[in-house]
Amino acid sequence: MKNEQFFLGPWMKRFLLEYLISVKNLSRNTQQSYRDTFRLYLPYLADTIKKSVDTLTVQDVSSKSIEDFLLSIESERHCSIATRNQRLTAIHAFAQFVGLNNPEHAEWCRQIRLIPFKKGPKSSITYLEKNEMDALLSAPDRSTELGRRDYALLLFLYNTGTRADELAQLAIGDLDIPRNSKKNVSLVMIRGKGNKLRRCPLWDDTSKELIQIISDRKAAEHVFLNRYKQPITRFGIHALVKRYVKQLLPQYPSLAMKRVSPHTIRHTTATHLLQSGVDINTIRAWLGHVSLNTTNIYVEVNLEMKAKALACCEVSGKKPQKHWRDDKDLMSFLGSL
Repeated sequence: MKNEQFFLGPWMKRFLLEYLISVKNLSRNTQQSYRDTFRLYLPYLADTIKKSVDTLTVQDVSSKSIEDFLLSIESERHCSIATRNQRLTAIHAFAQFVGLNNPEHAEWCRQIRLIPFKKGPKSSITYLEKNEMDALLSAPDRSTELGRRDYALLLFLYNTGTRADELAQLAIGDLDIPRNSKKNVSLVMIRGKGNKLRRCPLWDDTSKELIQIISDRKAAEHVFLNRYKQPITRFGIHALVKRYVKQLLPQYPSLAMKRVSPHTIRHTTATHLLQSGVDINTIRAWLGHVSLNTTNIYVEVNLEMKAKALACCEVSGKKPQKHWRDDKDLMSFLGSL
């Protein structure tokens, strides 16, 4: 009779409920992405080898079946290369977890982790120019309650470079807005990926707009609410941004060439900070990046900074200096000595 350690079910439960949460401390969205990978792969594997999902073993998971699965989600589900690689990342992580906890599966783990990622075209970062960002901030009708909320939300996104999910879970208690803004800086505590906390300064304008929408409310309440007075979701934030971008298209046709989302505003914040001369390591902390390599992508896409760097190396068209023999004044000076 097979030992329980060879069945896939117990390993999968430990991986999803213990390892990803307690050990890796991954964000809720990443946990769901890993879960969805196996919700797709396990039925595919069971159907391929003619077994039920509950009777699958670790050894049933083979390199061949994984490669076929990845090919199928590209061809049948029309997933992008990025999505395909995300699914493979989840499978790699599961194989590593099993291999670390059971040496008997070390070779199996090695074979699974040898499956390579697929190279694809490197997409460029999209960000808004200063005039486009200013136009987006001017779009909401601030004479209405919803318009003031929308303006405060867009301004907060631009100020902090926060992600849509981080904004959606922001509580009033996370804000630290002093009464005298001239003496003390307003701050916000943002809970990022993996529940990592970071503090970000707030502009005076951002603080004033936030005070208007949080007055007389409890600290535990969410800062941004929808029209039904419920916490706004990240999907609602995406819809809000897209609505105002669509409104601006007649005046700014350049926006039609850009896929603008809340994350585009995050890219815009980083790029504008960089153009203003802010240190790259400060921007890394501002955005909550773990690795500086992630932040360095903004240096690559910033054409203005590339042009400035090129200007420093430009060869000037100076005329060649005259030879000392042709300098008559110098020769007269030497002859007079």
